[in-house]
Amino acid sequence: RGEVVDPTKGELLVRGLKVGSQHESKSIALDNANNLYVNVGAYANACQEQDRTRGSKGLPNCPILDSAGGIWQFKASQLNQRYADGTRYATGLRNVVGLDWNPQDNQLFVMQHGRDQLHDNWPALYTDQQSALLPAECMFALTKGANAGWPYTYYDPQRKEVMQGPEYGGDGKTAAKGDYLKPAAAYPAHMAPNGLLFYTGTMFPAKYRNGAFIAFHGSWNRAPEPQAGYFVAFQPFKDGKPSGQFEVFADNFSGSAAKTASGRADHRPCGLAQGPDGSLYVSDDQKGTIYRIVYTAKK
Repeated sequence: RGEVVDPTKGELLVRGLKVGSQHESKSIALDNANNLYVNVGAYANACQEQDRTRGSKGLPNCPILDSAGGIWQFKASQLNQRYADGTRYATGLRNVVGLDWNPQDNQLFVMQHGRDQLHDNWPALYTDQQSALLPAECMFALTKGANAGWPYTYYDPQRKEVMQGPEYGGDGKTAAKGDYLKPAAAYPAHMAPNGLLFYTGTMFPAKYRNGAFIAFHGSWNRAPEPQAGYFVAFQPFKDGKPSGQFEVFADNFSGSAAKTASGRADHRPCGLAQGPDGSLYVSDDQKGTIYRIVYTAKK
């Protein structure tokens, strides 16, 4: 029935995963064929020669992608695997904290944390206003071998184009050349999507079934714009793909509009889980709170 037999004795599935100076979390998802998918975040902002440094160019053939910046696939039931035993399932993903298997079309979906500091590092190419609004946080639908483009590209939601990154010759106006995966959906910049969950329960109204909940942890780098996020969103799906605009499902984790704008939130949504009764659980990594959201039909 899925109970933990002995919570004091864990079993080791995979050892030796790459750990860097940033983006260390190793989020996981399971498919329906006994496969385990693990995010291995890129240990850099944009694979520069000098990370997060003004004017520093990108490293040729970004070496980070050899061991990070993607999704690795392992066997879910095989113990004591090593990193080298895995398969790089998808690449070009800066950091994917939220990922889930979409049972409606049997495909892995992920939420990427987009790059930072376009204006700080390239002030001649981007204003601080542009840097606040670029790039979009992107949802990707992955298949084996997919390349989402990091660090060579980013997605501009105003132009609706995959753009060439400035570290690799881009100027903020030039579309990327190459066979890079386009996002399935795009969201406002820097809001940090930390959780993704496809809802399969029956407690909530029918419109939520097979759609996706997204936990936006909240931004720190949208100046001069107000900070944003700190809510749980719902993305409608149709036939296994995003359909229409997202809506704010649960808000006010920050405590007030002023706390959201300043980035000094009381609570920050992080993880999502569905209970056996169809309720939605939301974890908060600011105060260690877990929220349970239920729906009771009006009589």
